[in-house]
Amino acid sequence: MNANVTVSVRSILLATLVALALVVAYLLGSGGGPGTPARAADDQGDTTARRVLTMTGTGDASAVPDELSFGLGVTVTRTDLGDALDAASATMGRVLVAVAKYGVAKSDVQTTGLSMTPVYDYHPYDPPTIRGYRVTQRASVLVKDLKAGGRAVAAAVAAGGNDVRVSNLRLLVGDPDAATARARDAAVAEARAKAEQYADASGQALGDVLTLREVHVKPLPTTPAVHLARGMMYDAALKGVPIRAGKERTAVTVRMVWELA
Repeated sequence: MNANVTVSVRSILLATLVALALVVAYLLGSGGGPGTPARAADDQGDTTARRVLTMTGTGDASAVPDELSFGLGVTVTRTDLGDALDAASATMGRVLVAVAKYGVAKSDVQTTGLSMTPVYDYHPYDPPTIRGYRVTQRASVLVKDLKAGGRAVAAAVAAGGNDVRVSNLRLLVGDPDAATARARDAAVAEARAKAEQYADASGQALGDVLTLREVHVKPLPTTPAVHLARGMMYDAALKGVPIRAGKERTAVTVRMVWELA
């Protein structure tokens, strides 16, 4: 009885070892060394490359400035600070009423500064004494019709007289995005034309666009500020300041990738 039991246990253990050996062998075979059929099939699939054509294009567009911005400064000196502030506000009010006749709305005027400083008289042997107070108010003005810009500047000077100063004249493009959009269209058209030429020369045809990326954008430049000299300001009170718009240019470069059909 004991011998039979011993033989049965040994048989079970032997069968278990054989089964484990078979499982390990199976796992090693399917795990995929570099020479297995499964890995070979994968490697063959990875070698299938998509044929593509990459091309860049640059387009530019011009825009004529159609707006004018300029800075206003009103400076008044009085013996009393309150009087100086009231006088400066009154002068600025007259100036803004004058430029409003040329299409300048309230939203086109922005206050940019206010300063109040004492004015001293200096004596050789005594401490300085306050002679009065100087108040300066500053604002920026936008004229959305460039044709009226010169007359608006002249009207501001005429209304403010010697107490007003005009500075930082700048020519602006009211809708710069429109010019940039035209440049983008031109850049894509140039890239496509070059890609079609190369594809045709090599006996191939363009398929779908896989990627399109904007590489560089050259924005419309900001016109440098023009400062009016004192004599020009007096002349402006008699006639409109002549404004010449000229042209500004913007450019866009794109990179496009096509699949070759």
